[in-house]
This record gives sequence, C-alpha cells and structure tokens, in this order.
Amino acid sequence: MSPDPLSAAFSLRRGAGARVGPERMALLQAVGDFGSIRAAALRVGLSYKAAWDAIQALNNLFDAPLVAARPGGRQGGAAELTPRGRAVLAAFQRVETELAEVAQRLERGLAGAPADDLGAIFWSLGMRTSARNALRGVVSRVVEGEVNAEVALRVAEGVEIVAVVTRRSVAALGLEPGRAAVALIKSSFVLLAKGEGLVTSARNQLAGRVLARDDGGVSSEVTLEIADGKTLTATITRESADRLGLAPDEAVTALIKAPHVILAVE
Repeated sequence: MSPDPLSAAFSLRRGAGARVGPERMALLQAVGDFGSIRAAALRVGLSYKAAWDAIQALNNLFDAPLVAARPGGRQGGAAELTPRGRAVLAAFQRVETELAEVAQRLERGLAGAPADDLGAIFWSLGMRTSARNALRGVVSRVVEGEVNAEVALRVAEGVEIVAVVTRRSVAALGLEPGRAAVALIKSSFVLLAKGEGLVTSARNQLAGRVLARDDGGVSSEVTLEIADGKTLTATITRESADRLGLAPDEAVTALIKAPHVILAVE
C-alpha cells in the first residue's frame, strides 16, 4: 500500500505571535467571491463581528486597504477587494502553489528549493499584538530631544500619529523619515470628544466619524473611520457613549497621548 503523499501547509509567524495564514486569506477570497461581509463570514465559519474585525485589522496593517467595506444592511455590509487586496491574495496563493511543488521535491529527495521573500506583505499578515489598534504607516519626521524623541508616522494622506519614544529606541528601531513602521495603540488609551476648537494636552487629535458601535453591559467599543480604509477603535464606558450621542456617521475626535503610542518595525 502506497503511503499518503507529502503535503505542506503555509503559515506565518513572527516571534511568539500566533500563526496567521490560510484562514485570513480564505476570508479575503470569500469577500471577493460574495461581495458581502456576512456571506464571507458564513463561508469561513466566523461571526459577522469577527470577520469585520479581521478585515479592519488587515486594512490597518497595510499602506492601502485590502477591502473596501461598509457595515450594516440586510446583507451584513457590502464589500469588495481593492487592487492591493487582490495583489496580497494572489501573492499568498502563488507561494502556496510553490510550497506544494517544494513538498513534491522533498518527497523525491530534492530539498533546498528557495522560498520567495515577500517582505512587508507577510510581515503585516504575521504580526500579532494585544493592542486593539495597529496602523501601518511611514515615518515622516523625527524630532530628537536630550532623552526622548518625537516620531511622526503618516498612516494615511493627511493623517499623522505622533509617538514619544526614547532616543535609544529611535536608534534601535532605525526610525528615520521614509522608514515603514506600525503604531500600536490600546483601545482604552483612545479618548473620544465632540465639538470644534478642543483644547487638550493630547498630542494626537484625529478627526473621524463613527463607523460602528458595539455596546456591552458596562463598556462600548466604538470604531471610527479616520481615513479611507483606516479605522481606530476606542473602548469607553457605555454611559460616556450615550452622553456623547455616538451613533454611525457622527463626527468625533479621537484623542491619544503621544507616550501611549508604541512603534514597531520589521
């Protein structure tokens, strides 16, 4: 009896982070097939919220959105893959095909086939963090002080996030204009305010509109759209959300102190 053929599964992992791979690509493929987040979620066995969160996380980790989506509606939100999303999906599928060929070579005793280096694409896919918000961008400027430095990260056209880190961190991470990096921000560090002409000590004041609101018994999770395809999520008390009248399409400002922004690089 012949043994089963050798097979290989392609996944990505950075450090101690969780494995990421075919599951998210299957979600992207389903979005492309159905044009609906809810239908895509059913195809891959996720809840609508889990699928929506996964899509927003992917969008935030790339320089351009992978999925153009809007929540709500009878079909659970219309969605389509962007050109960047189709490119990422195609790259992943290409490597999976090549990996299958490598498995066949290994079975024939021909090990050593080189793997494609997909660089920033798969670093973004493999990244895992406890921070609710992870926004990819490019360093636009670095202003150094005696001990700390102010680093500005452009995450979208006209949208910058400023972080204050030590000069040692700037050197260790190689932070300089043009360098790609990811801003990590816990949702509990994001404050929300309404109105114009706000006077606050928060270095970051990001204008946006409410995209979604999920209420719990005590807290509310509010997701803002701060640029096309870029979102920011805040966790505040439900009482505060009610008092601010936070509802879809409401204009709101996100306030984030610069020391609360963590920067990561490849």
